[in-house]
Amino acid sequence: MTRPSSARASGASPARGKPHAIRIIGGDWKRTPLPVLDLDGLRPTPDRVRETVFNWLGQRLDGQRCLDLFAGSGALGFEAASRGAARVVMVERNARAAEQLRANQARLGAKSIEIAEADALRLAASLAPASFEVVFLDPPFDGDLLGRALELSVPLVAPGGFLYVEAAEPVDVAQTPVLEGWAVIRQGKAGAVHYHLLQRENEE
Repeated sequence: MTRPSSARASGASPARGKPHAIRIIGGDWKRTPLPVLDLDGLRPTPDRVRETVFNWLGQRLDGQRCLDLFAGSGALGFEAASRGAARVVMVERNARAAEQLRANQARLGAKSIEIAEADALRLAASLAPASFEVVFLDPPFDGDLLGRALELSVPLVAPGGFLYVEAAEPVDVAQTPVLEGWAVIRQGKAGAVHYHLLQRENEE
């Protein structure tokens, strides 16, 4: 997933453009390492955050449809597919990152994954309402994408579904008109990243 450069872990990093790896935490491909390019602004959701998030979601996502709108490394989308999701749509605009996603998909033989090399907001605007049980949102922190991404993503969440959001600041539902009727049911913080699981208030 995307991160600002300031959120990078301390210590030596690989040479720019060279692959390092993420590790799938659970499910069918548990402990499988997947190469990830070291690109500006690209930082996978940390292992412990992913473990927490999928604990919140109930470990398994059997039969569910998921959208990873700013896929980046694909850490969340591959994790969802590993845990039984029936369909995982990963959207990534960067051509090199998308190429790596396709290579990892092929390595896993992940038939449930669809990779779209496209602008996230444009693609989201073209999707049918209530198409997904889980929508993952982790837009770049150095832009102003989160508001528009929320506007486009809220209609895509099926009844009883969830919206997962990573952001540089806590999500304030009361100050976000598009989230009227939604609640943050779980939240946490890891370094500079605030992460949240949201659901419509009458669907918990």
